[in-house]
Amino acid sequence: MPIHLHWYLPTNGDNRDIVGSGDGSQRTLSAVRSGFRPPTVEYLGGIARAAEQLGFEAVLTPTGTWCEDAWITTAALSAVTSRLKFLVAFRPGLVSPTLAAHQAATFQRMSGGRLLINIVTGGDSVEQRRFGDHLDHDRRYERTEEFLRVFRGVADAAEPFDFHGEHFDVEGAAIPFASYAPPPVFFGGASPAAEKVAARTVDTYLAWGETPAQIAERLKRMRGLAEEAGRTLSFGIRFHVLGRDTSAEAWAEAGRLLDRIDESRVRATQEALAASESVGQRRMLALHGGDRRNLEVYPNIWAGYGLVRGGAGTAIVGSHREVADRIEEYHDLGIDHFILSGQPHLEEAYHFAEGAAAELRSRGLVAPAAAPAARP
Repeated sequence: MPIHLHWYLPTNGDNRDIVGSGDGSQRTLSAVRSGFRPPTVEYLGGIARAAEQLGFEAVLTPTGTWCEDAWITTAALSAVTSRLKFLVAFRPGLVSPTLAAHQAATFQRMSGGRLLINIVTGGDSVEQRRFGDHLDHDRRYERTEEFLRVFRGVADAAEPFDFHGEHFDVEGAAIPFASYAPPPVFFGGASPAAEKVAARTVDTYLAWGETPAQIAERLKRMRGLAEEAGRTLSFGIRFHVLGRDTSAEAWAEAGRLLDRIDESRVRATQEALAASESVGQRRMLALHGGDRRNLEVYPNIWAGYGLVRGGAGTAIVGSHREVADRIEEYHDLGIDHFILSGQPHLEEAYHFAEGAAAELRSRGLVAPAAAPAARP
C-alpha cells in the first residue's frame, strides 16, 4: 500500500518552542515565552489551507480539556478547505454512540465525505473524572468496544438497530449516511485491553513513534490478534518531524529546542506523566527516562519532545533524505499512515512537504492527492 501523509492541527496553540499536550505545560509556555500563537480560526485555518495545498491527506485534531473541541474546530475549518480530510479525535464514553454516528453523518454530508474518526479511550483517570467518568482503565476499553459496535451498527443498519450491552442499551436507531460512507476509524492503545479492542473493531491501529524493532513487535502481535478475530488492520504511526537541507542544520534546531527547555519544566512534566495509567505513555517515558543526554534512541529518532510533552514524544530528525529514509523504513514494516507534526506547524509543514515528502513522492511511495470534495 502507498504512504498516506497526514499533518496536525495545534488546537492548544503553537510556538517555535515545544508546546505541551495535555500536561499543563502549554499554559506555562504561553505565559513565559514570546511568540505564542493562540489557536484561532484564522491561524488554524492557515495551517489547514497550507496542509491541503502541500498535499497532506488529512489533519489530526486532538481531544482533551487542554485544547479546543475537535468537532467544532474541524467543522469550521471544513468550510475553508475543499479536499483536506479531518481526523477528529474524541472520547467514546462521553457521548451516545448514536449521537456520534449522527454527528459523523452530518459531517460527511456537509464536508463532502471528509471525516476520519480517531477514538481516544483515555489513559488517565484524573482527566476522565473531569468529565464525570469513573470507570477504571480496562472497563473504559470494554465500553469503547461496545461504543464502536453501536456506532458501526447504527451507521450500517438497513433496518433500525438494537444493541443491549453492559454500557449501552439502544433501541431502533438508524442514521442514514446518504451517499457517503461511515468514516474510517483510527484507534491507538498499547495495553492488552486496548489491543484486543483494536483487533476486533477498528480500521487503522495507531502507535506513537518508537524504534523500528519495537514497532515491528507490536505490528506482529496486532496482526495475530486481528487474524484471530477474522479481520485485517492497517497501521499508522504518530511522529514529529524536523527536517532540513542538511543533517547538521536539523540537529542544530533540535539542540535549540532542547536548550529552550527549563529543567524544572522537565521535572514537572515527567512527574505528571508518570502518574498516567496509559501503557503507551509509559513506553514513551521509558525511551529517555527523563535524561536529556540520551535522546537519540535510534538513528534520526529523537525523544526530546517527550521530556515536556504528553502523548507522542518522538521526532524524526535529519536531512530531508534521512527523514524520508526513516519513513520508508517504517513503511517497510507495514506502516501506511504517518501522522506528523512540527513546531511551529505552519512553517514545518512547508519544510516537510518541500523536503522529505517530495523525496518520498519521487520514490513513488506516496498516495496521490484526492480530488476536491463534492459538497451538497
